[in-house]
Amino acid sequence: MKDNMLLIELTNKVDDYIEEELADLLVQVVEGGASIGFLPPLSPDEARDYWANVLAPNVRLWIAVWNGCVVGTVQLHLCGKPNGNHRAEIAKLMTSPQHRRLGVGRALMRTAEEAAWSEGRTLLVLDTREGDPSNLLYRSIGYQQAGTIPSFARSANGNLDATVLYYKLHDPNA
Repeated sequence: MKDNMLLIELTNKVDDYIEEELADLLVQVVEGGASIGFLPPLSPDEARDYWANVLAPNVRLWIAVWNGCVVGTVQLHLCGKPNGNHRAEIAKLMTSPQHRRLGVGRALMRTAEEAAWSEGRTLLVLDTREGDPSNLLYRSIGYQQAGTIPSFARSANGNLDATVLYYKLHDPNA
């Protein structure tokens, strides 16, 4: 991947144009089997509703654009509790099926991590379905497995699958 082909943008507004592309992306990744809170078949209307309501004061959303098309997203959920203002959660990392294994997910993760560190967050957490390729990505970029929860999320085939919890610590003095 050439860096000049991929642009990652922080957005605080999901306008109609972006909402359509994001809805298409969400439908594609859910149809592809991603465990991100939805089950197939996901209608375009359901996907648009999700994106229309995703932004909140504690949510940061980055969109990856490749040659003018939305190809991925990631969210950073900042903990707003007084005892948790040092942590954040990585959520809904998505890459379009046609753009996987090209560095999009890695670039989105790097962007979200850098933003978290710059906002004083020193602990990132995330979870993903056991056995999914995302486990390899998270381990390769320094996330540590904290544990596994069995029967956490239902899959399209009706099975209850385990989720793996990961964390990454940042020492601002290092």
